[in-house]
Amino acid sequence: MDDVVAHLGHVPRRVLVAGVSGSGKTTLARRLAARLDLPCTEIDALFHGPAWTPRATFVEDVRAVVGQEAFVTEWQYRAVRPLLLDEAELVVWLDLPTATTMRQVVARTVRRAVHREVLWNGNVEPPLWTIFTDRDHIVRWAWSTRRSLRDLPAVVAQQDPPVALVRLRSRQQVETWVRRLPAPPSR
Repeated sequence: MDDVVAHLGHVPRRVLVAGVSGSGKTTLARRLAARLDLPCTEIDALFHGPAWTPRATFVEDVRAVVGQEAFVTEWQYRAVRPLLLDEAELVVWLDLPTATTMRQVVARTVRRAVHREVLWNGNVEPPLWTIFTDRDHIVRWAWSTRRSLRDLPAVVAQQDPPVALVRLRSRQQVETWVRRLPAPPSR
């Protein structure tokens, strides 16, 4: 983080967490928000309406989030990625091994399905057997999109004004980086 602060000249207040499904984007976003005393918005909660339908106000809701002076959220959903990136100061990329992300997405999906965890807007994971019948099942989605962020450094490098990028390739790197975060500024 010291490098990021030196690059930006201040502790970032507009932060995106990027990564494939199962990389820990939401968990890290919450941790960063708590550590830096910033508001955190879970972007899935803005996207998913009842019965897993996309919410009509999704893009407007994302605009409202990035219109704030400070935010932490996940960098996902192609329709809003440019909007998110245009307002960010820092992208933290969780570029973890496929074995790690797949293990996490399978464990999370099984836990949610077995316990019938209520997610965004009343949604619950479908029965586990649907992994075999639904081509958009989250486990199949995670596998098919596991390499989807390989161009992220090039995308971020094109931003004007520049956006800092931190690439973390293991859980250990994530933990080390989070431990080095500065305390939030006094208000």
